[in-house]
Amino acid sequence: MSWKNKAERRAITCSVSVCRSESGMKRSASFLILIALAWLSSEAAADNQSMWQDWGPLLGTWVAEGKGAPGSGAGTFSFAYDLQKQVIVRKSHMDYPATAEHKAFAHDDLMIIYREQGAEKTRADYFDNEGHVIRYTADISGDKKTLTLRSDPQPSQPVFRLTYNIGDNGRLTIKFEIASPTAPQEFKVYVEGSAHKTSG
Repeated sequence: MSWKNKAERRAITCSVSVCRSESGMKRSASFLILIALAWLSSEAAADNQSMWQDWGPLLGTWVAEGKGAPGSGAGTFSFAYDLQKQVIVRKSHMDYPATAEHKAFAHDDLMIIYREQGAEKTRADYFDNEGHVIRYTADISGDKKTLTLRSDPQPSQPVFRLTYNIGDNGRLTIKFEIASPTAPQEFKVYVEGSAHKTSG
């Protein structure tokens, strides 16, 4: 065999070894990446769990009844995690029977609660079947029993405040108030009620 053939064989052998080495390195790198992603995922899940711990008592399904400007009504609402605990979603359905002033009607709304990136704020965006959209900032009291959502101030727009209070008996009281743009601190009750948890 000529020196040329020996050199070619040596080059081929080296190339195969390099390819095998590179393939092994790629497999090792892929394995390490998977481990890192799994660790990051578990860390994110733990962070999300910690982030929402104050909201724990609200999670679940509730049966509610209330009264106010729309009349007296009853229905259900729920608080539940979504997007792998990145957000909490509240869904609500209330039925209002017919009265001398209005026909029977139903009210449905949805609220998405989330942590604002880059800020230590909890935000909530509200939508309902009547086309209303309200952007809230949420605040939980020091004793963890009262959740207050207050709408962002808008020029010439009323201010809304939604309050949940958990009693010692586990029953929830709810109050939705409105203040005029000219007196944003003077809230008046629009709807109020109470609820008890059925699951969760």
